[in-house]
Amino acid sequence: MNINRHNSNLAKGAIIAALYATLTYGQEMLFPGSASAAVQFRASEALTVLALFTPAAIPGLTVGCAISNLVFMGALPLDVVLGSFATFLAAVCMNKLRDVTFKGIPFAALVMPAVFNGVIIGLEIEIFFIEGPFHFVSFLTQGGFVALGELGVCFTLGVLLYRVIKNKKIEKYIK
Repeated sequence: MNINRHNSNLAKGAIIAALYATLTYGQEMLFPGSASAAVQFRASEALTVLALFTPAAIPGLTVGCAISNLVFMGALPLDVVLGSFATFLAAVCMNKLRDVTFKGIPFAALVMPAVFNGVIIGLEIEIFFIEGPFHFVSFLTQGGFVALGELGVCFTLGVLLYRVIKNKKIEKYIK
C-alpha cells in the first residue's frame, strides 16, 4: 500500500467529516430543528455527493454524521449508530453507482441517502419513538418524511455541488 495515498485518503475523510459536522452544527444554530427533527432538511447531506468522487468520503461522511448526532444533536446512542449506519450504506452505494448517469446526473446514486435513511430511520422512529404497536402505514409515513427531506437536499444542493465539481473540473483534487 502506498503510504502517501493512504495519508491522503485519511486527510480527505477527516476534512469531509469536519465539514459535515460543522455544516450540521451551523445549520442547527441558525435554524433550530431544521437539521435534527424527524422531518429535516440537513444541508450537510449534500456532501454525500463526494462519495461519487472518492471512496475517502465514505468514512468521512459516516464519522461526520456520528459526530453531528452525538455531539451537536444530543441524539440517543441508538440514533448515533443507526443514523451513521444509514449514511455509511448510502455512501457505499453511491460510490458503486457513480458511473450510472442520465443526462450527466447520477440520479440512482442520489436516491441512495433517501432510501437508506428513509427505511432505517423510519423504522427507528416507528419502533422506538412511536408509542404502541408497530403500524406499517405509520412506518411508511415516518420513513417517507425522512426520505423526502433527503431527496430535497440531494436533488437541490447535492446536484448543485455535483455540477460545480464537474463543471469547474475540480474532481481531480477530490479523487
